[in-house]
Amino acid sequence: MRDPRANWPSRREFLRQVLSTGACLPLAGVLPAFADQPTPQLSPAPPLPPYTLTPEDDQFLNDLESANFLFFWEQASPKTGMVKDRCNVQTTDEGIVASIAATGFGLTALCIAEKRGFISRGTALERVFAALRFLWKKVPHHRGFFYHFANINTGERVWDSEISSVDTAILLCGILTCREHFRHPDVVQLANLIFSRVDWTWLSEDTALLPHGWTPEIGFLPNRWDYYSELMMMYLLGLGSSAHPLKEGAWTAWKRLIFEYQGLRYIGSYAPLFVHQYSQAWFDFRGKRDKYADYFQNSVVASEVHRRFCVELGGQFPDYSDDLWGITASDSEKGYVVWGGPPAFGPIDGTAVPSASAGSLPFVPQASMRVLRSIRSRYGTAWCKYGFVNAFNPLKNWYDHDVIGIDTGITMLMAENLRTGFIWNTFMKTPEAQRGMQRAGFNKY
Repeated sequence: MRDPRANWPSRREFLRQVLSTGACLPLAGVLPAFADQPTPQLSPAPPLPPYTLTPEDDQFLNDLESANFLFFWEQASPKTGMVKDRCNVQTTDEGIVASIAATGFGLTALCIAEKRGFISRGTALERVFAALRFLWKKVPHHRGFFYHFANINTGERVWDSEISSVDTAILLCGILTCREHFRHPDVVQLANLIFSRVDWTWLSEDTALLPHGWTPEIGFLPNRWDYYSELMMMYLLGLGSSAHPLKEGAWTAWKRLIFEYQGLRYIGSYAPLFVHQYSQAWFDFRGKRDKYADYFQNSVVASEVHRRFCVELGGQFPDYSDDLWGITASDSEKGYVVWGGPPAFGPIDGTAVPSASAGSLPFVPQASMRVLRSIRSRYGTAWCKYGFVNAFNPLKNWYDHDVIGIDTGITMLMAENLRTGFIWNTFMKTPEAQRGMQRAGFNKY
């Protein structure tokens, strides 16, 4: 049976629709400008109170990560290692649609789980071997890039989905993290084979701006990764490749828009909050900058701006407050929606998305912890065996019945990065990450 979600656009397709229709034009208080100068005038991180995790905080995050990991363990095929795109937590989910990006988060989750003692090293390695062997030998690809959605059992393309550049990048981040963490000869060999097969020169043969994807029916998709977003991981991985590297000019080809909100200036996009989070789940930008910005501090500013934006929306939607903020691409009562701000875009209706604040844990830890604790204590229906449901709206008494792999993934990874920096410390040891950032012109300061 065809999954009823087959006609739902992906979050990237939603963003293309929003941008192409001009549905997210700047509003008062947001002043976009191109960051053409080598040193755009950005705001330093706003003065936030120092925050140290208490033992209770650490236990809370440990419980959250343990629940998140259960999704990646139970909703993945033991034979293929592929992870479902989403699952319904109120039924026995029989879906067969895996996401290549969720699989990348899942591989990283295995590293955290082994480190945390949720599973043994041998058990973790068995699942890693299954995934890497399947990805190397069975899953269809084109020039090393994988289809966005695949059958969890066979690896075959699902829903006429595209060969996805950014979703492949998320997968590669997970593969490299496993290689560096486990350092098992077989893992090293398979990871190197999969990464080296990715032909970044094909993706960039006629442009420095990478396309969103490719399909056998139409060739390259017309949309390009041309504005600041989660694209940073993809460009850095391509620059870090030794087999088929991107040209160095690729890093400076995409544009950096400057926004201003309540006196805070930062590089951003007309896009949901997750664009400030995904690359930084693996790449550690702390204490580093290229000629444009310190992207970690930029995300601190962007996260604080988003918090203020949501609190200001509290006049219209009284559930939004310091105790409950965070809007990013997610499920809603009426289906999957891309929404957020500032500037406000999408049909914002009071829905809260836990992964928005959870993905901001390293950037605004005190504010994010306050929200996550509030959700857990006040909105019990928003909690399930896999952690938080994807979204909920207390004003309408609507609670999602699904969790989504990439949102559960960003929650788990950022919780661990806040606690120990484990993913950052592990991933940044890889030659690919180091080479990519060096070729992009990053320096410590």
